[in-house]
Amino acid sequence: MKLGMIGLGRMGAGMTERLRRADHEVATYDPNVASTADTLEELRDQLDRPRAFWLMIPAGEITEQTFQSLIAIVDGGDTIVDGGNSNFRDSQRRYAEAAARGIHFVDVGVSGGIWGLENGFCLMAGGDEDAVSRLAPIFYALAPADGYAHVGASGAGHFTKMVHNGIEYGLMQAYAEGFEVMKRSEFDLDLHEIAGIWRYGSVVRSWLLDLLHSAFEEEGGELEHIRGYVEDSGEGRWTIHEAMAEDVPVPVITAALFARFASRQDESFAAKVNAALRNQFGGHAVRTE
Repeated sequence: MKLGMIGLGRMGAGMTERLRRADHEVATYDPNVASTADTLEELRDQLDRPRAFWLMIPAGEITEQTFQSLIAIVDGGDTIVDGGNSNFRDSQRRYAEAAARGIHFVDVGVSGGIWGLENGFCLMAGGDEDAVSRLAPIFYALAPADGYAHVGASGAGHFTKMVHNGIEYGLMQAYAEGFEVMKRSEFDLDLHEIAGIWRYGSVVRSWLLDLLHSAFEEEGGELEHIRGYVEDSGEGRWTIHEAMAEDVPVPVITAALFARFASRQDESFAAKVNAALRNQFGGHAVRTE
């Protein structure tokens, strides 16, 4: 099957290579990387109708601009797939805009990171059955066995991926806190070794733990070359927002997101207020600069 891949970053490049290994023909466009096409129009002309385009670019303005550029130049019956981490509300809007022009739009949540090329990418597709089923050969080539599903109507793919990433926040924070407790304990623990043995037979074994073990192996048990600054790309915030709208308590995901906020503060003003209050009501000592 022929596909036009837009975006050849770490994920897009790996997906393109995995598809080519499965004997799919992939035309590419990325203004920052050597590609088969220099423009979206040229990419369009390299594909046979009905065409399929896959956006693998950062969510937000660049995805919006590229989507608007595409629907202006493609033909009715063509399909646009957004595989980035877009907000599912944006995906529902884009679906409606595309449908008004006779264009199919499919939102696909993609998980797998830089390991997806070899291990496969978990795919969660949202959209109309006819559009999704036509792309099934692409989805099955990208995913590992049992790693793909058409999860629902337009927006469902990105909604599912949003919740997936919210859960990921909580899992990562639990590992982070547990290993800090061990690091600060009275015991001289080899965290690299412990992460290693927990991968076998333990109820907390997971791929994330495999990755943590690899990080200790590469960086050393102190992770001394890694700064404790943790960014977020939005999905955790969106998960909490939707949970609030649905009256669903998500204290673990919320706490994990706030822990990421705290990691970015060199000096917390809230902590200063706390220390000042303890000094005022109880005479507790404060540390001064």
